Amino acid sequence: MRIIIKTRVNASIEKVKDGFTKDLFLKVNPPFPPVRLVQFDGCEAGDKVVLELNFILFKQYWASDIIEDYTSDIQWYFIDIGKKLPFFLKSWRHVHEVKSVKSGSLIRDDITFSTGLILTDLIMYPLLLLQFLYRKPIYKRIFK
Repeated sequence: MRIIIKTRVNASIEKVKDGFTKDLFLKVNPPFPPVRLVQFDGCEAGDKVVLELNFILFKQYWASDIIEDYTSDIQWYFIDIGKKLPFFLKSWRHVHEVKSVKSGSLIRDDITFSTGLILTDLIMYPLLLLQFLYRKPIYKRIFK
């Protein structure tokens, strides 16, 4: 399944790129499930991000590798893929893209995921969509 969310912000690509830090990562995580950041290397190819998700009755680890990044005057992006995922996900690919637009930038989250079954994909879709919609006002507030 695929989720694409676009957020227009009043900041340059450079400002957005500089703002994609460990602190931003922690701010854009919704309240549930609580997340403990185990490792955050950054947003460049070869970097890793490891999370511990606390579902109250059990914990799950999520480890992603940044497999690609690119920067130009009009675009910046990086791609992470899930290497160790919570039990309910079989695959994860997330393209974080920022493009220059008139008077700011457009942040685009392009997520492709699979649970392994279309029925559970359909169940997870609205839950994951809400998790990423949560980021929109945070991006707008931070990148103004």
